Amino acid sequence: MLTANEHYKAVFERKMYKASISFAATCPNRDGTKGTGGCIFCSAGGSGEFAAGPGKSVTFQIDEAIEQVSGKAGTDAGYIAYFQSFTNTYCSPEKLAAALDEAIAHPKILAASIATRPDCIPDGILKVLAKCAEKIPVYVELGLQTSSDIGAKLINRCYETCEYDEAVKRLKAVGINVITHVIFGLPGEDEEQMLETVRYAVQAGTDGIKFTCLYVLKGTVLEEMWKAGEFEVLGQEEYFDIVEKAIGLLPPEVVIHRLTGDGPKKLLLAPMWTADKRGVINYINRRFGL
Repeated sequence: MLTANEHYKAVFERKMYKASISFAATCPNRDGTKGTGGCIFCSAGGSGEFAAGPGKSVTFQIDEAIEQVSGKAGTDAGYIAYFQSFTNTYCSPEKLAAALDEAIAHPKILAASIATRPDCIPDGILKVLAKCAEKIPVYVELGLQTSSDIGAKLINRCYETCEYDEAVKRLKAVGINVITHVIFGLPGEDEEQMLETVRYAVQAGTDGIKFTCLYVLKGTVLEEMWKAGEFEVLGQEEYFDIVEKAIGLLPPEVVIHRLTGDGPKKLLLAPMWTADKRGVINYINRRFGL
């Protein structure tokens, strides 16, 4: 199992931390272009609750993020400018280029990571990413979640899975490192479908993967479904049993960037075991020998 820490140390020869940036972007399944309301599990913050917030400059947000971890990071650490919330390529090429230029001008930023959707990488955006990749390593995180188009409709993803394949090919062709987001525990999916999504991402050529247990946040469509008893969230051991099987499907060169995620505690409804971050980390370390 190749972890992100091992990958970053091999590439950058130091410990790396992410500086989360909230970019002033939205999503095509929020603004009516493809749909409204966003994915059923996504909060109003678009997964950017841990960033400083829009309206503040990229430099300010990076400085603030670095300050938050400076005590444990030390002076030798490097940082990745992490454009985390919403769909960060759903904007004009000029806007993205300006944000990336500001980020990589920061003396402590050694790489950039951009979270987005496979259907939001037109040619102009791809050129911006390629140009940035000529200066520093660039990671693009694609929200696949599931390889099932039926499941994708249920979660209101609003793009077809074949668009993911095309995005991976185009990104890798210009030297971009692709990370794929996968969610285990989506309504209507059994273990075999969850593992099939992992197989699909590997076959498409992903360089890395992020596993997440589906969690229910306040104010989402998923909250309504959960309260109505339409699905059950995964228990901790049940979830990591699936993760362990998924790891067995990965080629040795595919980097595991995350074994699970944690939602903002003020919004989290279930599963509550994900709120115990220290406990989850200890469990992962014991189970996977990390």
